[in-house]
Amino acid sequence: MPDKKNILVLCTGNSCRSQLLHGYLAQTLGERAAVYSAGVEVHGLNPRAVRVMAEDGVDISTHTSNHVDEYAGVPFDYVITVCDHANEACPVFPSTAKKLHHNFPDPAKATGSEDEIMAQFRSVRDQVKAYAQDFVRTV
Repeated sequence: MPDKKNILVLCTGNSCRSQLLHGYLAQTLGERAAVYSAGVEVHGLNPRAVRVMAEDGVDISTHTSNHVDEYAGVPFDYVITVCDHANEACPVFPSTAKKLHHNFPDPAKATGSEDEIMAQFRSVRDQVKAYAQDFVRTV
């Protein structure tokens, strides 16, 4: 079995997009990786993110919203930013970490009825899931 990889998923507030990707990567990679998620700020876990992941069979209800500084001592193999703000504000990680970036829309900024907002969350969740599946094939 190859060495266990340390993966950090980074977003602005560690409330939605990073949590979605964290959930999918942790579920898919299992014991092959230690998956962390953090933000350059901390906004708390978004309850709608928890709901849309539960709809797809992934429980992120016990996740916490963490600041990137909490993981300064972790030797990451991958740092994945999931929004442009985090990509621009991302702290410097050791050169051994491979940095990847994909800007996903922020479902927390969705407006409209509850059904319309949840539709946006599901859309972003599905985009994140597809990204996670592609990523897992490369690890």
